[in-house]
Amino acid sequence: MTDNIIKLNKDNVLRLGIQTNDGKDTGEVLEFDLEDIEIPLRYQELMEKDKKNKENLRNQMIIIDRRQDVKGKKLLSKNEEDKIKALNEFFNKEVEVYNMFLGENGVQKLLNGRKLGWTTLQEIDEIIEKQIAPYIDINMKTITDKVKEKYSQAVNKSKDEIEVVE
Repeated sequence: MTDNIIKLNKDNVLRLGIQTNDGKDTGEVLEFDLEDIEIPLRYQELMEKDKKNKENLRNQMIIIDRRQDVKGKKLLSKNEEDKIKALNEFFNKEVEVYNMFLGENGVQKLLNGRKLGWTTLQEIDEIIEKQIAPYIDINMKTITDKVKEKYSQAVNKSKDEIEVVE
């Protein structure tokens, strides 16, 4: 029965193992199929949505800062509370965007049980920029070249066939 099994090669998969702060392997892995033709589009979408989320947060902070602050009976003033709520909303949107790119629960895998902290998003940006994006860029060029070569030959054959027909 093994003669009837077919399988695609997965020879161009980037696997990044995740470690704890003290260097122990967590067993979690982020995987990126570098020949996935949608990965550059997801990366682009990540960059666009990240920029939009940051602009939205900045605008919310400006609006809050322009309002008159009200100190109540609570520990935080109204504006301070609204800023923290805006930051929480920003972090939740960013986690969604990063998971869209990193894969299901990608951020949670990187956090390894920790809570999202003030610098976590910056750390994830650095991981993507330094450890993932270069592979996407290299393979995008390689794939583009392969596609151009393959289809330019097909177009040239079509032109030759058309010339023969005339």
